[in-house]
Amino acid sequence: MARPLILLTNDDGVQAPGIAALREALSDDADVITVAPDRERSATSHSISLDRPLRVDDLGPSLYAVDGTPADCVYLALLHLVPRRPALCVSGINDGYNLGSDVFYSGTVAGAREAAMRGIPSIVFSYAGSQGFESCVSTVRQMVLRLLHAPVASWTGEPI
Repeated sequence: MARPLILLTNDDGVQAPGIAALREALSDDADVITVAPDRERSATSHSISLDRPLRVDDLGPSLYAVDGTPADCVYLALLHLVPRRPALCVSGINDGYNLGSDVFYSGTVAGAREAAMRGIPSIVFSYAGSQGFESCVSTVRQMVLRLLHAPVASWTGEPI
């Protein structure tokens, strides 16, 4: 049986410490593909790029940088980059909280929302503590594993 596929994104950029910590923590339990902006795109909300072609840089195995917004990243990932339907989209770990009205502006939230609009179960994680992302990765991993085993997160492996 194939391992579940997780799509990772964020708005802090593909090289951000939060997404790197998450990628490492989830790689033991699932196939992970990371498609995130090539640089910080905080507060881009659910904007998409219509004024120019998007460039995708292959940075290594299952690691892609897109010169667009988090919504662009998820759109491109689901339509062109993932080898099969993801079981889950995980967005974050965002550097700073996404609380209250922040969720309307957050690119990290929009990345998960784009996947959810396309039928992929999605979740967002944010952290603003002083101990670094490693302090919350274990909890995030446990939550993701529970979601992967929940009936809603079952995947078929069919194309999107």
